[in-house]
Amino acid sequence: MDITIHASFLPQNDPDAALAFYRDTLGFEVRNDVGYAGMRWITVGPAEQPGTSIVLYPPAADPGVTDDERRAIAEMMAKGTYASLLLATKDLDGTFERLQASAEVVQEPTDQPYGVRDCAFRDPAGNLIRIQEKR
Repeated sequence: MDITIHASFLPQNDPDAALAFYRDTLGFEVRNDVGYAGMRWITVGPAEQPGTSIVLYPPAADPGVTDDERRAIAEMMAKGTYASLLLATKDLDGTFERLQASAEVVQEPTDQPYGVRDCAFRDPAGNLIRIQEKR
Protein backbone atom coordinates (compact mmCIF):
# COMPACT_ATOMS: atom_id res chain seq x y z
CA MET A 1 0.00 0.00 0.00
CA ASP A 2 1.03 3.58 -0.61
CA ILE A 3 -0.60 5.53 2.22
CA THR A 4 0.78 8.79 3.60
CA ILE A 5 -0.41 11.30 6.16
CA HIS A 6 -1.88 14.16 4.17
CA ALA A 7 -3.54 16.29 6.85
CA SER A 8 -4.41 16.21 10.49
CA PHE A 9 -7.04 18.39 12.17
CA LEU A 10 -6.44 20.59 15.20
CA PRO A 11 -9.22 22.69 16.73
CA GLN A 12 -9.02 26.46 16.95
CA ASN A 13 -11.45 28.91 18.51
CA ASP A 14 -9.77 32.11 17.30
CA PRO A 15 -8.63 31.87 13.67
CA ASP A 16 -6.53 35.05 13.76
CA ALA A 17 -4.65 33.92 16.89
CA ALA A 18 -4.20 30.43 15.42
CA LEU A 19 -2.89 31.89 12.17
CA ALA A 20 -0.44 34.14 14.02
CA PHE A 21 0.85 31.22 16.11
CA TYR A 22 1.28 28.65 13.35
CA ARG A 23 2.50 31.07 10.68
CA ASP A 24 4.44 33.69 12.64
CA THR A 25 5.60 31.76 15.72
CA LEU A 26 6.19 28.28 14.30
CA GLY A 27 7.03 29.51 10.79
CA PHE A 28 4.58 27.29 8.92
CA GLU A 29 3.33 28.36 5.51
CA VAL A 30 -0.36 29.01 4.95
CA ARG A 31 -1.71 26.65 2.31
CA ASN A 32 -5.39 27.49 2.47
CA ASP A 33 -7.67 29.85 4.38
CA VAL A 34 -11.35 29.18 3.78
CA GLY A 35 -14.34 30.88 5.33
CA TYR A 36 -17.87 29.54 5.37
CA ALA A 37 -20.91 30.57 7.41
CA GLY A 38 -18.85 32.79 9.70
CA MET A 39 -16.22 30.11 10.39
CA ARG A 40 -12.67 29.59 9.09
CA TRP A 41 -10.58 26.55 8.25
CA ILE A 42 -6.86 27.36 7.92
CA THR A 43 -4.43 24.84 6.45
CA VAL A 44 -0.76 25.24 7.41
CA GLY A 45 2.39 23.17 7.23
CA PRO A 46 6.17 23.24 7.10
CA ALA A 47 7.47 24.52 3.75
CA GLU A 48 9.87 21.55 3.56
CA GLN A 49 6.95 19.09 3.82
CA PRO A 50 4.42 20.16 1.18
CA GLY A 51 2.52 16.89 1.40
CA THR A 52 1.73 17.10 5.12
CA SER A 53 -0.64 19.71 6.52
CA ILE A 54 -2.49 20.70 9.67
CA VAL A 55 -6.04 21.96 9.26
CA LEU A 56 -6.98 24.41 12.01
CA TYR A 57 -10.73 24.03 12.23
CA PRO A 58 -13.71 25.27 14.26
CA PRO A 59 -14.33 22.23 16.49
CA ALA A 60 -18.10 22.46 16.74
CA ALA A 61 -18.76 23.05 13.03
CA ASP A 62 -20.08 19.53 12.49
CA PRO A 63 -23.89 19.67 12.47
CA GLY A 64 -23.96 16.36 14.34
CA VAL A 65 -22.35 17.90 17.43
CA THR A 66 -24.91 18.53 20.18
CA ASP A 67 -25.00 21.60 22.41
CA ASP A 68 -23.79 19.47 25.35
CA GLU A 69 -20.89 18.20 23.23
CA ARG A 70 -20.05 21.78 22.18
CA ARG A 71 -19.87 22.78 25.85
CA ALA A 72 -17.69 19.75 26.66
CA ILE A 73 -15.36 20.53 23.75
CA ALA A 74 -15.06 24.18 24.85
CA GLU A 75 -14.30 23.09 28.44
CA MET A 76 -11.68 20.56 27.33
CA MET A 77 -10.04 23.08 25.00
CA ALA A 78 -9.89 25.62 27.86
CA LYS A 79 -8.15 23.00 30.04
CA GLY A 80 -5.83 21.97 27.21
CA THR A 81 -7.04 18.36 27.19
CA TYR A 82 -8.90 18.20 23.87
CA ALA A 83 -6.14 17.91 21.26
CA SER A 84 -2.38 17.72 20.88
CA LEU A 85 0.31 17.76 18.24
CA LEU A 86 3.79 16.24 18.26
CA LEU A 87 6.48 18.06 16.27
CA ALA A 88 10.22 17.38 15.92
CA THR A 89 13.34 19.50 15.56
CA LYS A 90 17.09 18.93 15.35
CA ASP A 91 17.75 21.81 17.80
CA LEU A 92 15.36 21.54 20.74
CA ASP A 93 17.11 24.11 22.92
CA GLY A 94 17.28 26.69 20.12
CA THR A 95 13.65 26.08 19.18
CA PHE A 96 12.58 26.41 22.81
CA GLU A 97 14.51 29.69 23.19
CA ARG A 98 12.79 31.15 20.12
CA LEU A 99 9.29 30.00 21.09
CA GLN A 100 9.18 30.66 24.82
CA ALA A 101 8.56 34.40 24.42
CA SER A 102 5.61 33.82 22.07
CA ALA A 103 3.84 30.76 23.49
CA GLU A 104 2.65 29.44 26.83
CA VAL A 105 5.38 27.13 28.14
CA VAL A 106 4.11 23.86 29.63
CA GLN A 107 7.47 22.11 29.99
CA GLU A 108 11.04 23.20 29.41
CA PRO A 109 13.38 20.86 27.48
CA THR A 110 13.55 17.64 29.47
CA ASP A 111 15.13 14.20 29.06
CA GLN A 112 12.16 11.87 29.46
CA PRO A 113 12.51 8.44 31.12
CA TYR A 114 11.10 6.83 27.97
CA GLY A 115 14.07 7.89 25.86
CA VAL A 116 13.18 11.19 24.19
CA ARG A 117 14.10 14.78 24.92
CA ASP A 118 11.23 17.20 24.48
CA CYS A 119 9.46 20.37 25.57
CA ALA A 120 5.83 21.46 25.47
CA PHE A 121 3.78 24.57 24.76
CA ARG A 122 0.11 25.46 24.38
CA ASP A 123 -1.21 27.12 21.25
CA PRO A 124 -3.81 29.92 21.54
CA ALA A 125 -6.69 27.39 21.64
CA GLY A 126 -5.05 25.43 24.47
CA ASN A 127 -3.84 22.54 22.31
CA LEU A 128 -0.74 20.85 23.69
CA ILE A 129 2.19 21.17 21.30
CA ARG A 130 5.07 18.83 22.20
CA ILE A 131 8.36 19.18 20.36
CA GLN A 132 10.83 16.31 20.39
CA GLU A 133 14.48 16.47 19.50
CA LYS A 134 15.38 14.39 16.45
CA ARG A 135 18.25 12.03 17.13
